[in-house]
Parts: sequence; structure tokens; C-alpha cells
Amino acid sequence: MTNSGGFFDLEEKNKSIGEIQDRMSAQDFWDNQEEANKLMKDLKYLKSCVEPYEENFQKLQELRELSEISQDSEDDLRQIDGELGKLEKEVGRLEVQSFLSGPFDRNNAILSINAGAGGTESCDWSNMLLRMYTRWADLKDFKVSTLDILPGEEAGIKNVTLSIEGVMVYGLLKGEKGVHRLVRISPFDANKRRHTSFASVDVIPEIEDDIEVEIDPDDLRIDIFRSSGPGGQSVNTTDSAVRVTHNPTGIVAQCQNERSQLQNKQTAMKILKARLYEVKLKEQEEKMAKEYGQKRKIEWGSQIRSYVMHPYSMVKDHRTDTETGNVQRVMDGDLDIFTESFLRWRKE
Repeated sequence: MTNSGGFFDLEEKNKSIGEIQDRMSAQDFWDNQEEANKLMKDLKYLKSCVEPYEENFQKLQELRELSEISQDSEDDLRQIDGELGKLEKEVGRLEVQSFLSGPFDRNNAILSINAGAGGTESCDWSNMLLRMYTRWADLKDFKVSTLDILPGEEAGIKNVTLSIEGVMVYGLLKGEKGVHRLVRISPFDANKRRHTSFASVDVIPEIEDDIEVEIDPDDLRIDIFRSSGPGGQSVNTTDSAVRVTHNPTGIVAQCQNERSQLQNKQTAMKILKARLYEVKLKEQEEKMAKEYGQKRKIEWGSQIRSYVMHPYSMVKDHRTDTETGNVQRVMDGDLDIFTESFLRWRKE
């Protein structure tokens, strides 16, 4: 099943739901575990498209009926206006979700955070971003797994790689890729001076096994080392962590989350495959650069978003000009204002 038909092709999606449910009723449905899991994933996606639309359509019908039988009293009008406001927000979210029609928007995501220059300040900022994205995923009921993490020398983290699983995760997170800038009074500065810190965020889709990426084993260097992050006794005392380096490109992928060296290698290879595929896509995009206009380089000084905590409170996205004064709410994981505005901006 493809996503090429668009988000609101409800008749086609309902047909696909029926076909999957028919296949699920077969006695041999679970004989092929991999195929069954793929169909279950497709079913979950299809229902996430169809059910909210049908629920909102039903709410609209109910409000129409309510308006026809209401006595035009102040209480009735206030209730209808309130419900219409809620419905408008829900329809707006559905509209944004309809923009997620890219080939990998439905995929899980691999998100990496890397501290920039600035030592302890940047490491602490990276840790704050880690908490922000983890809270965002929790609010969406997405599953988060830490694949690799390197703590800072004094505080925070130097880098971390997460796996985030759920419906449309990559589509929602792809706009987070870039440099994030923090301005605040440093808790590590005895003189209470204002500091600016940077951290880069990278987001790539988790690639399915049926996507072909040629990797020559002779091009790989595989290093085994001891896990450095927090965990159980066996995590810290066995050489189970795996780092895979692709020599031709210099791309590195590593994992220390699993207790098994084999599992860590498999996960690291999955990350490497996704990053190599992203390089391939970027090469294709560069050939089509005229269609999208000049692309902005991701580097220090060209941040996509600023988080200002002093001398005022504001989070501003520099691509869409979307901003909010409630910094704490954003840091607690409420990123919808930015993820949705990015998708609208990208669509326009």
C-alpha cells in the first residue's frame, strides 16, 4: 500500500482497511510474522487517517442539529461557539497531517542531538533538548529508545541518538533538523552572566528492510568497546557497544543500548543504512535545487530556532517566524506550534 493517493482519499483508505481486516481473519495470518506486522502497521496508519476525519464530521453534524433546535439563548450560543472552536482546531490538525505525504513520513525516526562549541553550557543545552523531545514523544504516546549516549565531562550530554517509534513520527519531526540556539543566564557561571549555547539536531527516517542500500563489507570498520552510559551491571562491564564506520563517506553509527553485541551491531547497521540512504537522497535533491530554491546551510550562525530565557522569554523559529512567549511549555514538549507551522510553510 502506498501513500501516493493523498491523506483524504477516504474511500480508498476504507477499502484498504477492509482488505487488511479480511486478511487478519485468516487462520494463517500470523504464519508470516514480518508480513503480518507490516499489515498491522498499515492498519494503524489508515485508522489514524480515517477515524479522526469521521469523528469530526460527526461532531459537525451534531452541532448543526444543535443549532437548529437551540432557542438562540446566550448559553446555547456560547456552547455552540465553544464546540466550533474546538472542532476548528481539530480540523486544522487534520489539514496539517494531510501534508505528510512524503515517501518516509510514515516511518519511525532516528533523532540525534550533538552539543556545539561551548563545553558544559552546550552539553547542558543538549540534555535540555533531549528532555524536550522525550516529553514530546510521551505526549504523543510514541515509544522512545536510547540507542547511544555520551555524557558530558561535567554535566549534560555531548551527544545522544534516539529511536522514536509511532505513526508519522518522521513526518512530524523532519522540520526539527538544524541548529538550535539557547540564550540564558548560565547556572554554571558564578557571575550570573548571559550565555549563548548551540546544539545541532539531526532527524532521519528509519529505513525499511525492503529499501536497498548497497554496503560493501570491505568498506566498513567495526569497533567494539565498553558501554559508557548508565545501565545495569552487565552493560557497564562488558565490551558490547558497537561502532560502525563507513570508510568512503566517513559516516559513523554506533549503538550501546542492547546487552548483546550482535543486537548492537544490527542496530548500528540500521542507523548506517538510513544515513547512507539520506546521503543518496540529498544528492538527488541537489539536482532539483531550483524547484525548492536556495537551501540554507546548517551551521553555527544559521540556526533554525532560538530559545531565549533572558532578558525576555521567547522561542522563535527563524524559517516560519512562528514564536511563543511560553518557553517552559515548549521545553515540556509542546512543539505542535512549530511542527505544524513548519509543515504549512513547507507546503506553501
